[in-house]
Amino acid sequence: MKNGSGVEAGRFNAWSGTLPAGRAYRVQSSRVKRAMDLAMAFPVLILVSPLLMVIYALLKVFDPGPALFTQQRIGRDGQIFLVYKFRTMRVDAAERLEHLLANDPKAAAEWAEFQKLRNDPRVTLLGRILRKSSLDELPQLINIMRGEMSVIGPRPVTASEMQRYGGDVPFYTAVRPGVLGLWQVKGRNRLTYSQRVAYDVQYVKTWSIGQDLKIILLAIPVVLFGKGAY
Repeated sequence: MKNGSGVEAGRFNAWSGTLPAGRAYRVQSSRVKRAMDLAMAFPVLILVSPLLMVIYALLKVFDPGPALFTQQRIGRDGQIFLVYKFRTMRVDAAERLEHLLANDPKAAAEWAEFQKLRNDPRVTLLGRILRKSSLDELPQLINIMRGEMSVIGPRPVTASEMQRYGGDVPFYTAVRPGVLGLWQVKGRNRLTYSQRVAYDVQYVKTWSIGQDLKIILLAIPVVLFGKGAY
């Protein structure tokens, strides 16, 4: 059975074609890329495990509710998986967003263009700190270990967001989504959604191990100084 988001039997089915032949296909089948993911993610996960426990405890003490946020996202080959993040929003975030978009035309226009809000009333104080430092993304190391995500790739999107990719859906689904992506080092939240899609397509079309390493290096100042994060 298919729902209104184009999801059927654990797979995204809004596009049924095949990826054009070329360099992009190598990303999907690259054992080297997967080996690099494991070589980076496993030691980092061990290293930051004490920090994960501290953040988990802080969230439970200062922001009662689930410490982890999970949501269905679209992965490689259209497979549905649960992405893990530390919760940065209030427990009634959905209701707050619905009310804001219905009563604030400026916020509604910003949401339509960026799918994000600079002054988001849903985000908690601790959540803003986690987002600015990108620490909220650390649980996605588990997604990498499970083979659902990669260190570098398009950011994982929901089924409703996938509609924005149009004919470029096969480029997105050719790869595992990444914790880091090309668009994040090219402007992050300052980019419109259409620009994000263009960078995702560019990443897949031009993928190489060298490009992945370059993105990691470029991401260091972006993460350290919170450029474009909110």
